[in-house]
Formats: sequence, structure tokens, C-alpha cells
Amino acid sequence: MAAGRDPMVEGSMAKKVAIIGGGSSGLCAIKACLQEGLEPICFERTGDIGGLWRFEERPEEGRASIYRSVIINTSKEMMCFSDFPIPEDFPNYMHNSKIMEYFRMYAQHFDLLRHIRFRTSVCRVSKRPDFAATGQWDVVTESEGKQEAAVFDGVLVCTGHHTEAHLPLSTFPGIEKFKGCYLHSRDYKDARDFTDKRVIVIGIGNSGSDLAVEISQTAKQVFLSTRRGAWILNRVGDHGYPIDIIFTTRMKTFLKKLLSASMVSSFMEKQLNMRFDHSHYGLKPKHRILDQHPTINDDLPNRIISGRVLVKPNVQEFTETSAIFEDGSREDIDAVVFATGYSFSFSFLEGCVKVVENQIPLYKFMFPPHLEKPTLAFIGLIQPLGAIMPISELQCRWATRIFKGLNKLPPRHDMEADIKQKREAMAKRYVRSQRHTIQVDYIPYMDELACQVGVKPNLLALFLTDPKLALEVAFGPCTPYQYRLRGPGKWAGAREAILTQQQRIIKPLQTRHVEEQASGPATPLFFKLVGAMAILAIIFAYL
Repeated sequence: MAAGRDPMVEGSMAKKVAIIGGGSSGLCAIKACLQEGLEPICFERTGDIGGLWRFEERPEEGRASIYRSVIINTSKEMMCFSDFPIPEDFPNYMHNSKIMEYFRMYAQHFDLLRHIRFRTSVCRVSKRPDFAATGQWDVVTESEGKQEAAVFDGVLVCTGHHTEAHLPLSTFPGIEKFKGCYLHSRDYKDARDFTDKRVIVIGIGNSGSDLAVEISQTAKQVFLSTRRGAWILNRVGDHGYPIDIIFTTRMKTFLKKLLSASMVSSFMEKQLNMRFDHSHYGLKPKHRILDQHPTINDDLPNRIISGRVLVKPNVQEFTETSAIFEDGSREDIDAVVFATGYSFSFSFLEGCVKVVENQIPLYKFMFPPHLEKPTLAFIGLIQPLGAIMPISELQCRWATRIFKGLNKLPPRHDMEADIKQKREAMAKRYVRSQRHTIQVDYIPYMDELACQVGVKPNLLALFLTDPKLALEVAFGPCTPYQYRLRGPGKWAGAREAILTQQQRIIKPLQTRHVEEQASGPATPLFFKLVGAMAILAIIFAYL
């Protein structure tokens, strides 16, 4: 059902594009270049694809690192590339090995590997002397101890933002005299290393909560230390559907615009507290649920209620053998895991961009506005409330069209105004944090990119020509296939992929045959009328 390659397009390659990084963003960057008739060369410093999602026993310098048991917290229908659905028998939430299997299938199907130079590091990317006229770059790479220079017409930076561990030891007095071991979550691999130990995990993001749960299986006791608490979401939502399938719909996005942030937060917080009261479990934060990137963990409340994980406030100071918390309590400990996030930098970009406090001024989180020619773009340098793979893919589709001259960027002052507006909105909405500098909401940001490319679904046209598809696009999950229904890169299989996404969600769960009860009565007329009115409202909102 996946789209094939177009040999006519491949045969007309012209401009050379350097792609830095062979992870998920790098793979879709290669494909986007090929489909626009560009010549991609991808530089991957390691010997394999996958980036963040490829597990290695030992962390590699300059590459994101995961632990053995990592399972993604976005479901397969929401995270797949838009013209290559994940096989229906793959689980909805995939282990890192399954994600790698999908990436290899994608790379093989579109013949991407031949465009990758493995074990090749990018040392330097700099403007050519005639950059103002040509927009070209000098790219210096190193492989097997030998350096090589080449000229490129465009550069796509696909290195992500999980490469450099953020380890703020200076904010934890006494850590230098602590006699136990401490490490960043990036260096964690296996819970067996903490058998029968008393362990503190600092940080309650997705990594911190995952590690607290996992380490508690072997440790004598785990303490989960948090400065401000967190709202905990389940992977499994109502009726057993993936939570992102339920929440990430155009209808819910539209309704969210009609309500105040306070009303939406109150509703969501009430739903979460019905599962378990966050105050009773010591998790309730001072901020509202929409003010922080969500933490997704199915098992944390089970480990707390069984006493295997104890939630504690921030650590005030360490002694040689213990930790003293801000509430005055003290616990003897053997090990500390800092799940304190990541920072990013781009040392190979000589003076072209500057990262300050994990912030970099980029138009639509992609393009430096000050360059004379728009031939440099950052891919995947975002923290979405949703899956990153489809976003990176759509970013690549836009960037390659910019490189080719098919689309144009607005004047510099317009781009800088857009950057300023987004930065102010982010600062107003989110609590101040290292990771709240590149936040985007999935549907609004995807639609923003789609408008640039010309691939945003036209709901009015769909309702007039294909009502069945229109209903699924408006009320169903906003899966990546929606951005292949029309415009550049249109895929003939997009309609079928959308209409069959339900069966791909259910299929991997049906490993035992169960007789289904007869379906209930048809939807009452009242609800049909309400639905019709909502549809009309959506149409007018999108016109």
C-alpha cells in the first residue's frame, strides 16, 4: 500500500543537498530530496541508521542513547511516515527494536541506504565566499581519519535534540562528596545494575518516570524526586484505544479553540484524577495540565501504590551517603539517576546559528531568518505534543521545495515577527524549563507546514465529493496520511490508508478470537444533527 519511487524524478537530479544525521529525520530527508529531483548525500557518524531509536550497549559520543526496554509513547498510526503505513500486525506502541524494523523497511522500500555515507562525521559547515549569490555551503567531513571537502547547494540538519545530556550538578550541593554512583539517564541501560540498592531518580518527565518504574523492579527502594510534580497520562485510553488516537483529532482541536485554556485543563485534570487522585499520590503539580509537556506512563501509579516508588520533593543537598530533601526528610541512598533532559548545539555550523539557553531563532522552527539565501534548514528540532516522525517528514517536504525554488520564504522582518510571536506564546503558556523552548502542538503545526507546501486537507471539498472520507478526516485521528490527499507529493493510497486505520489499530490486539456481541442501535437523530452542525462549524473554521 506504500508509494513507490518515481524513476523519472530520480533521473533528473541537480542540486546537491547535505543531510546531517541518519536517524528518522535523515531518512525522510533523503526521500524528500529524491522526490523533488535533488541529489542527497547523508552523513551518518555511526555505522547504522536509526539515530535515537537504535539501542547500543554503550552510549556513543554525539548520538542519542536509549535503554534496552524503551517503548515509544506515540502509537503507530500517529507516528508513521505519511505514505508508508506501519504493518497492521505491528503493536500499537512499539518496542525500539520494532521501530528499527520499520525504519529498515522504509529505507529498503525507497532505496535510501545508497545515499548514506556511514562512519562519516561532519566537521564543519560554512558559507562559501559567494554565498549571497549562490547560497552554497562548504562541508568538511571526516571518515577513517581522512578529511574531505565538498560543495553543497543546501544543508538539512537532522541531528535532533537528544544528543547532549543536561546534567545540572551545580544545582545539587554536596553531589561532589557523595560516595555512591550517579549518572544521567542517557547512560542508563539495565535495571540489574541497581539490584538491592536504594536509588533516587531526579526528574519526572517521560524518562524519569519510566526509569523509576523499571528500576523499582530490582532495587530495594526507589525515590522519585520532582521539583513541581506532573500530570500522568496513560498510553491506553478509553475503550483501550491509544491515547493519541483519541485526543489528536481535528474536531477536538476545533473545540479546544472555542473553550478557554482553563476550561480545557479542568476537564482533562478531572479525567486524570478519576483514574487516580494526583494529590493523594504526591504528584499533583502547581501548574495546569496544558502548561507542561505531558508525562505518559501506565505503570507509575501501580508502583507508587505498592510502595516500590516513593515520590519526594526536590533534593536540597547530598551528603556522603544520603540525600536531604526540601521538606527536611533524609534518605540513605546508593545511587542517583539524573533524568534532567538534554541540551543541543551545532558546533559544526561555524557562526551561522547561535544557541542560547536551549533556544535558537528559527522561522517555523526550521529556517534561520538572517541568511541571504534559504539553503539551510533544521529538521526535527521540535518537541511536539504528538509524534515527531510525520512532522520531520512534512518539514523535509517543505524545505526541499524551498531549496528547489518552488516555494519562497517571506521577508526577514516577517519571519522574525513570527519567531517572536511563537516565543512569547510559548513563554506565556508553559512553565519555564529546559525543554519548553521548542514546543509545538501537533495538528496546528502540521497544518501550518501543510499550508506552506499546499497539502492541507480541504474539508469543504471532501464533504462535497467524498463524505465518508471527510467524516474520518474531521472526527477521526489526524493521521499523517491526511497530508498526502492532495497537492505536491499526493499519494494514491492515502484515502485507503485513512479508511483502514481502524483495522490496523485493532489487528495486533486480536490474538485470541472472541465472539463479538451484536452492535447497539444506530446513532440517534439528535446526535446526528449535533454532529452535522459541528461539521459545518469545522468547515467554516477551515475556510
